[in-house]
Amino acid sequence: MRTGVIFMSDKPTRRYLFASDFDQTLTFNDSGYVLSEILGISTEEYQRKATGMARLNLVQQGAELAYLLLHDPEFRSRVRKHHLYEVGKLIRLKDNIRLLYEILDSGVAGYHFDFRILSAAPVEVIQSALEGMVPTEYIHGTQFRYSSSGEIETLVRSTAGYGKVAALDELQKTLQIGPDHIIYVGDGSSDIHVMLHVNGRDGFTVAVSESKHIAEIANRTVLGTNALATLAPILEKIVQWDRLQIRAFLESHGLLIQEWDRVRTDWLTLRPATTEWSQVAIPDPRAKGLQEPSSQVS
Repeated sequence: MRTGVIFMSDKPTRRYLFASDFDQTLTFNDSGYVLSEILGISTEEYQRKATGMARLNLVQQGAELAYLLLHDPEFRSRVRKHHLYEVGKLIRLKDNIRLLYEILDSGVAGYHFDFRILSAAPVEVIQSALEGMVPTEYIHGTQFRYSSSGEIETLVRSTAGYGKVAALDELQKTLQIGPDHIIYVGDGSSDIHVMLHVNGRDGFTVAVSESKHIAEIANRTVLGTNALATLAPILEKIVQWDRLQIRAFLESHGLLIQEWDRVRTDWLTLRPATTEWSQVAIPDPRAKGLQEPSSQVS
């Protein structure tokens, strides 16, 4: 007779593809800002250049850094391959990325999640940052061709915007996973195309940002400083565990859920006839209050 919370299963293993963005999804800052600091370029200057390209739709969203590395005289003349590896060592990661990989790989009985990184960041940055946590062959980022001196010569492949969609489709074909068994986790505007693509084929999307442009597209939103926070909606939706099972599971890995707040926010734009527009966020009074530490799931 089985008692308590059991994580074993006699069912055949169900296989899913878990694809995640990198910058500000598994990290707290952006690769471009860290690289600028290494080069002695102010973050304000980098922001000005990146914002300008986005405003003009000069490049696909997320590809701003790649464009600067190829075409901006200041970046192209100063950046070498070793700088990208240095960025990876300096960028601030969320906690427990390795444990997230291990749990998705074999930690949930009856399920296997193929963990892959899909990011517009240079692949060298991601490989350096996640060394010893995620196998390099599971990391798909923007690729450059370099000269013998380490100077960037040409772009080989960009994993930004529709490039993420193409990369995801290739992974699905290679792994032979159905479109409804794809999970994508992302944080910003560069993830919109791939999230719409996944949702349109009955996959599951998770936003890790409060940005309404991404949150209103994703199936679920989770906010937290720990990479394992993304497990909550997956264990609820895919594995169909209740909250007690999720709490017990995380506690078995040495993590205690201190707070779990679920809040739904309705965004309204109000336009008085003679005054400027104002935008307010109104919490839904019907939403239930549950509590998880530094993690909000909606």
